[in-house]
Amino acid sequence: MRSDPNGRAPLPLKLAAAAGLLFLHLPILLIFVYAFTTEEKSYQWPPPGLTLQWFAVTWNRPDVWQALQLSVQVASIATAIALVLGTLCAAAISSSKFFGREAISLLVILPIALPGIITGISLRSAFSLMEIPFSTWTIMLGHATFCVVVVYNNAVARFRRTSGSMIEASMDLGAKGLQTFRHVVLPNIGTALVAGGMLAFALSFDEVIVTTFTAGQQQTLPIWMLEELIRPRQRPVTNVVAMVVVLVTLLPILAAYYLTRDGDQIAGSGK
Repeated sequence: MRSDPNGRAPLPLKLAAAAGLLFLHLPILLIFVYAFTTEEKSYQWPPPGLTLQWFAVTWNRPDVWQALQLSVQVASIATAIALVLGTLCAAAISSSKFFGREAISLLVILPIALPGIITGISLRSAFSLMEIPFSTWTIMLGHATFCVVVVYNNAVARFRRTSGSMIEASMDLGAKGLQTFRHVVLPNIGTALVAGGMLAFALSFDEVIVTTFTAGQQQTLPIWMLEELIRPRQRPVTNVVAMVVVLVTLLPILAAYYLTRDGDQIAGSGK
């Protein structure tokens, strides 16, 4: 296929890309449409009518609010744990050389490479052996295992592009470790940490498989949706909640993208 001298993609490639995007996103668009349908029991196409009543019904459902509150709580705590552990791991891996460094790096990113069901079964077995009762905290710890990977990947990439001479100069000028981190390291890795935290929050917010194995009687929003699909009461309410989940996870991902797309332009990178 001959390329355009002006850098424009040929028409067949544009059509193929459009078809691929349509294939990926058409089911999501259908969820948005069915959130407004007047039909409660079944799905019809085209919808027999459109209404906003299901948004009011969803707003007045206490079980939806409880599930949403738990999802936000779990995602926030898991993200906070991931920010601390992921940043410390990234700093250790990128700033020093020692035997087994690559093996440790592999072990850090392994949880996100494994199938979720393997991680869930492993965590459930570990909690059972240690006689830890399943609760909100077990969900948070389970989510933190893969959220750490997201933060670590963002932080280690930024650490490796940060000039080590700035840290050495700060220490030579008498700055203590905390001062160096606050005034030199943090400004350089700050956007990477924010982006990693947003991605970790989005990943935790819509997690289903690990939550299924680490939860007791608690229901996060995705687990609530799964239960409603199995035993539906009001299907349009499930679609409204699904639309909210899509928006809540999409916005942090977009923000993370815009924060890291100019990641090469870091203070001190040219020195």
